[in-house]
Amino acid sequence: MTGADYLLPFRTKLRSMRTESFGADPAGARMERIRRSPHFVDGVFQNPVGARTRPSGSTVEFAKIYFHKEQRARRTPTGTVPVHATTLADLAVPPATGLRLTWMGHSSVLAEIDGRRILFDPVWGERCSPFPFAGPKRLHPTPLSLAALGPVDVVVISHDHYDHLDLPTIRALARTDTVFAVPLGVGAHLERWGVPTSRMRELDWNETATVSGIGLTATPARHFCGRGLRNQQHTLWASWAVTGPEHRIYHSGDTGYFPGFRDIGAEHGPFDATMIQIGAYSEYWPDIHMTPAEGMRAHLDLQGGRPHGVLLPIHWGTFNLAPHAWGEPGEWTKDAGEEAGQAVAFPRPGEPFEPAGKLPTEPWWRAVSQPIATPWRRPKVTDAPPVHREEVDLAGER
Repeated sequence: MTGADYLLPFRTKLRSMRTESFGADPAGARMERIRRSPHFVDGVFQNPVGARTRPSGSTVEFAKIYFHKEQRARRTPTGTVPVHATTLADLAVPPATGLRLTWMGHSSVLAEIDGRRILFDPVWGERCSPFPFAGPKRLHPTPLSLAALGPVDVVVISHDHYDHLDLPTIRALARTDTVFAVPLGVGAHLERWGVPTSRMRELDWNETATVSGIGLTATPARHFCGRGLRNQQHTLWASWAVTGPEHRIYHSGDTGYFPGFRDIGAEHGPFDATMIQIGAYSEYWPDIHMTPAEGMRAHLDLQGGRPHGVLLPIHWGTFNLAPHAWGEPGEWTKDAGEEAGQAVAFPRPGEPFEPAGKLPTEPWWRAVSQPIATPWRRPKVTDAPPVHREEVDLAGER
């Protein structure tokens, strides 16, 4: 390092140390558009409802839980995750009903809707991290390669966190002709990674782009953004409502629960299927991720307050990102669906299904999961011990 290097502004030095995986900060015309957004206030994007984006509580206590040997064992499968074996052959046959979903793991979903193919939050990398040697590692392989997946009409990104926006995946897709629909500001990352602006549709909340006859609307979410230690909150996060000639679907991205789901459903629903985040929740960050119970509530809100369509749970099973047991999101969501009378699909990674057809409902995670505590379950009336008449306080009856 020369003496002149010490004269460089600290921010410039930090930027020079950032690898390509960190992406790029919005600038120029893109930043001017961000400043004009009604959701950009006091120099940052704002949530629709207040949210704490940093972990609450004691960092020491959280570390004890997260790194405890027995607790860590609960957060990984006990054996090989059963990835669907015939994904490529199954996708070669068009969906009979016009709508088919294939969960590739975590939040990555291929949606075939009314003759078009939409890929949500594709992450094919081995780690959701800026570094190839550190960070959460994939717990199961991808069901098939990106090359085998074939042409995609639109790639939809919910936000710029590493488990939703993956550099090697985007680079591979940049070499195709696909269009990218992204929240406002996220285009800066894609542009640095080789995606031409002509193939981007960069949207603020409640803006819609139409691609190949499919409407893609960026809808609000309760989350945050950032790919580095210095998080400027200059890229937006979003959920997505997708409308075809015959079908409607919704992808939540990452979000905490908020009343706005009802407004999204009233404006864009009801939906034939929703893809709802139900994993990586914790009491340490209750505002930015949903529990399965909250995810079920969000789905019902989106459907006008009643069971309708099919819920596909996402954001679980692929990466170890929170203190809860690995199979807990599936188990809890299954219970929540039964309690609400709501149809829920539980495909293995790579298992295509049509929401209007036979749903995959087998709890496949149980075969490779450690025993799961179920504190959310309410005791059934039949499970309660018998009450003898003489034990009852009859004072209230007089």
